[in-house]
Amino acid sequence: MTTSADRAERGRAARKRVPRSGHAGWIPSVDRPDPVGVLERQGRDRLTELLPIRYGRMAASPLAFLRGAAAVMAADLAAQPHTGLTVQLCGDAHLLNFGLYASPERALLFDLSDFDETFSGPFEWDVKRLAASIAVAARENGHSEAKTRRAALEATAAYRVAMRRLARSGELDVWYERIDAGSLLPYVRSARQRRRIESSLTRARRRTSLHALGKLTEIVDGRRRIIHDPPFLEPAGASDAATLRKIFSDYRSTLSEERRLLLDRYRFVDAARKVVGVGSVGMRCFIVLLAGRDADDPLFLQVKEAGKSVLEEHLPSGPYVHPGHRVVAGQRLMQAASDIFLGWMSGPQGRAYYWRQLRDMKVAADVAGMTPADLGAYARLCGAALARAHARSGDRIAIAGYLGGADTFERAVADFALSYADQTAHDHAILLAAVAAGVVTATPDT
Repeated sequence: MTTSADRAERGRAARKRVPRSGHAGWIPSVDRPDPVGVLERQGRDRLTELLPIRYGRMAASPLAFLRGAAAVMAADLAAQPHTGLTVQLCGDAHLLNFGLYASPERALLFDLSDFDETFSGPFEWDVKRLAASIAVAARENGHSEAKTRRAALEATAAYRVAMRRLARSGELDVWYERIDAGSLLPYVRSARQRRRIESSLTRARRRTSLHALGKLTEIVDGRRRIIHDPPFLEPAGASDAATLRKIFSDYRSTLSEERRLLLDRYRFVDAARKVVGVGSVGMRCFIVLLAGRDADDPLFLQVKEAGKSVLEEHLPSGPYVHPGHRVVAGQRLMQAASDIFLGWMSGPQGRAYYWRQLRDMKVAADVAGMTPADLGAYARLCGAALARAHARSGDRIAIAGYLGGADTFERAVADFALSYADQTAHDHAILLAAVAAGVVTATPDT
């Protein structure tokens, strides 16, 4: 039987493959793929008419570019040696893919919130993407290099501290670990930061399907319909609406019995195609309006296409053949508690989809304009949440053994974050040049 000491030693042995200090810095290889070329290859199977929106959103800033360029960074990380200490990766763990949402018990939790790219791989890939995104955000907010490095360091240090604590915890304690609204305050250090958190909690509690009803629908000829706001929100045509109704039963079958019963109490009202996110733009995505007891008892579900993870071409095959199943299973594994309507199915042309609630008290942080203190507090929160997510699927004792008690790992990753922020600014400039040259078309987001 493998003991805790054996597992810790396995982690320390991984330092021979990649020393903790070896994570520092970033030097692109001479054959590094052109970032715009990577994005164009991604777009080949997307809705062509929506791609200018994607490029327009990514062109807005280096942070926006980083958000949409998960495939670019995945290739960059894969070109480096890795520890071999695997977890269920988010695959896109930038700082805006964390946020508040409601648990099935209606408690507000802070956790990862996007799993389109989830896949099994080396734990440090998520840590590096988080740290790099924090460095990019800090620079956009005008922070000094020292404070930018400090923010990246805060995230990685919080990850290491949390992982070492979880390595000493029992299996059920790790599984039930969560960061709820009441746990946020230890991460902030000033009254002003606490007021920001209280404001976020208030906004989250308002973001429900009932709140969305007033914003996303209108009455047309006496019937409730989703509004028309092209190209961002367009009513589904007769063919798409019929398809959504048809595949609804397949989705329903992936839910547990009691949740099927709950879903059966709602009736289909309307559907629309919706443009979402930055990196996801061009993927097929719909929202479905259902009604329960009456018209004032709505439920909005999002139906989103699931493709291959950007990590798949760089890592061994995973256990999930169906991309929607991969997304759902990864989310359930990584999140402390997941949406009760989370499910998957296949649609026309064999395309994979997953379903979830459109709004369930979900709120992401507004990082623009955050002071160094605010960003540092948020970075610590993200780092701790990421460690909790990784501890559920990976060997937390081995990872803690690798990380150790010193700050070697976080200092190295902070150095990487600054170097990769430089790379992101360079790649963003390449995209802007491609837009100016007419290589790609970008539509300003309005």
